[in-house]
Amino acid sequence: MFTQKHGKSIQNRPESRKKMSFWLNCKMGVESGELEIEDEELKKFCSRITGLLQKEDLGHETIDCLQRLYLIVSATKYSRKLEKKFVDLLLSTLYFPKCPEQVQVLCAAIVREISPFENLTLLLDHIQNTKLLSLVSSILLAQGNKRDEVRDVGLRVTKILESRQPEGQSLRYLLPVLSKVITLSPKVLKEDQISLINKRLIDWLRYASIQQGVSQTSGGFFSNPWARQPGPITEVDGAVATDFFTVLSVGQHYTEDQWLNMQAFSMLRKWLLYSGNDETDSPDSDDKSELEGSVMSMISATSTSSRQLPPKERLRESAFEYCQRLIEQSNRRALKKPDCELQKACLVEAVIILDLLCRQDSSFIYRTLSRLKILHGRLCGDLTYVRTLLPVAQFFLNHSEAAAVDSEAVYQHLFTNIPSELFYNSMLAFEFIQFCRENIHFFNGNLSIFKSNFPNLFKFLAWNSASLISEFVDILPVFIDASTAIEMLHVLLDLPCLTAALDLYIRSSSPTSEKPLWDPTLKPTSCLDGFRDPHYQTLFQYLLRTKARGIVKGLTPLHQLLKPMASCSRVVQCAEIVPILIQLFFTVVTEFADGTLINQLVVLLLERSDSLFDVPQFKAAVHRVMSSQLLVLCKLHPSLVVELSKELLEFTGTISNIHSKENIFTNVVWAIGEYMSVLYDRRCTVELINKFFEALEALLFEITQFRPSASLPKCCPRVITVLMTTLTKLVSRSQDLIPRVFLFLSKVRSFAENPAMTSVYNNEEDMETILTRATELMNLLKMPSVAQFVLTPSVEVSNPRYHLDTNTSLPLALRMVSQLVEKETGFLPGQGANVTQCILEDSDLEPPPACI
Repeated sequence: MFTQKHGKSIQNRPESRKKMSFWLNCKMGVESGELEIEDEELKKFCSRITGLLQKEDLGHETIDCLQRLYLIVSATKYSRKLEKKFVDLLLSTLYFPKCPEQVQVLCAAIVREISPFENLTLLLDHIQNTKLLSLVSSILLAQGNKRDEVRDVGLRVTKILESRQPEGQSLRYLLPVLSKVITLSPKVLKEDQISLINKRLIDWLRYASIQQGVSQTSGGFFSNPWARQPGPITEVDGAVATDFFTVLSVGQHYTEDQWLNMQAFSMLRKWLLYSGNDETDSPDSDDKSELEGSVMSMISATSTSSRQLPPKERLRESAFEYCQRLIEQSNRRALKKPDCELQKACLVEAVIILDLLCRQDSSFIYRTLSRLKILHGRLCGDLTYVRTLLPVAQFFLNHSEAAAVDSEAVYQHLFTNIPSELFYNSMLAFEFIQFCRENIHFFNGNLSIFKSNFPNLFKFLAWNSASLISEFVDILPVFIDASTAIEMLHVLLDLPCLTAALDLYIRSSSPTSEKPLWDPTLKPTSCLDGFRDPHYQTLFQYLLRTKARGIVKGLTPLHQLLKPMASCSRVVQCAEIVPILIQLFFTVVTEFADGTLINQLVVLLLERSDSLFDVPQFKAAVHRVMSSQLLVLCKLHPSLVVELSKELLEFTGTISNIHSKENIFTNVVWAIGEYMSVLYDRRCTVELINKFFEALEALLFEITQFRPSASLPKCCPRVITVLMTTLTKLVSRSQDLIPRVFLFLSKVRSFAENPAMTSVYNNEEDMETILTRATELMNLLKMPSVAQFVLTPSVEVSNPRYHLDTNTSLPLALRMVSQLVEKETGFLPGQGANVTQCILEDSDLEPPPACI
């Protein structure tokens, strides 16, 4: 516990306890994401600061209070408002000549946080101190340019840059302000101002001192005068610099122009984009670009020719030389790790600026191309520089065609090696997919290697699913065409399994045990052992493939091996995005799919519905998407029920499919009843209809026979009603079977009326649904011609859905049928209409719940 000299505890003093409580509230608010400070308490705190500022007490207590106030106004999602008198006091303190720099920074930061203000007036014309000007400018730029604040700041900054600064004033405080100005208002500067800044940037980039700065510490009586003499600037490897100063030059202390050199490079790309929008500046630019490969590159390198160019051209030339120098410096082995990281960052920026220069002036292409080819060859062997490969690849994408250069090797290495080796690097993964996203227009028709390597790119998504899902939603359509659709769907369904395999791939790099994993008599005792087991190598190699190469059936052994990893958080997270991507896949593929491809997709859905990685809730989510898309495919190509009759019979003949994939099974049965008709395919024969009828009849018989000793699980009433309706639709097209199905429906009705079924379904509504549907269908079959009209309407009747339009004649026909049905069956008035209306609606794309 802290105590004062008198021994009294600070915490025992009321004022100290209040201060400590207030500070703890601030700290706890920051940790929770929002400060809960009452307005009354805030006013009292501002009054305390007011007293300190009015007394011109700008010591440690004032700084501490301003820090707390900044914390309060910034750490909240709601805008805090301070009284105008208090804000005016902060601004007057900001202008106070003897105000410490830390207090000025805090005052400006507080005012910025509560901006914008109404009727805020700040004068810039008389400010000569560049530090103060940068702080005041930051406040004005936060006001939203309501009164041309951005223009005023831009004019003042350029005027200061044009004049010679007095001793002790530094221009480097103004370059961030200038960068903000051109961001907020792209057309704020005039041509003469742009030319002025171009000239200053040229001087800062190219002519900074190559001697180190002098230490600012005072000497003293025993100081050595020789120790204060500036030494030469060195390279990152310790060698004395023999060329001009750059951001990668190393020194103990830096001069003013060296600081400006580093700041100028940091804003160089933004300024080139701002000042160089035009692609060419002279009519003979094409002729000039042709000369660059031979003579022009040597001429323009000389200072004499450079000084004859306009300021914009000279700045581009200086920027080009600066970036070339950075590429040369990045080849040196840094002595310190921070310098090594700085090399990587500067190399990325240098390549991006070179790409920009070549886009603005094609004369730079030939001079840059050879250097970047050498750079790419060097970077390919060093994974620590892998992020630099993206801007290099971007350069070749933009300019290889204009330079008639084959850059296939660049793309081959990028899309083949990088994802398979560095999929776990989250920052690289984001930048890589962003690179693909930004170049979709190019990849879509010009680069086949992009599409052929899509299994490799999905490794990024499998490992970083949550952070990359939005990017993949944008680029997934580019991968999908008739040649890749089938393999793409397999990749999407196997994505959680791929995540587990990638995890094993990383862990397998650790030292292995001495156990002879190649012994075929030893079964794998864990997932990692299985990854190294030759028995599973073919499946793992297929899963981890880098290029599209068709499909391999039979991943079930792999699913069993990786089952212990199914509940891993990364695998579960990946599984959550798969339904979204499958939905997107079908949205794209249905725009161009023909009958052959649709048939292949339906077969794939039926096969893979039983072969999914057993991740919690994964199968259910995927089955929901599969079932809905199955109906879409059937509507696009109704003939598939005839062309895939063998596969559909096999699927519906398996009773376990009812319980394991109910939605898919129900929609398959519905599609059979809807589209197994000569109206959709002339190849639909009576024999084929009878074959489906017998298969579905046997299935319905199996699930509706109540045996007290039966171990079959309860079947959903929806499945039973759809099966009954489908059987009725089929017999309406093969009317010799009507007596048979009529008898069967009566048995189903008896099944529903059996009191013993209450113990199975525990729900009277379920049994009532089955009973009602059976009765409706039996009544309809009493008049075969009416049943055929209702259950198998012609295309002219079914497509416009006339039964839903009260202005057509079909409702009249429905009323007539209803009267006949009511007369024959003794229905209550109106009940027959419900029968026919419900059966007609059952022909819609998705069976309405009311009719099921």
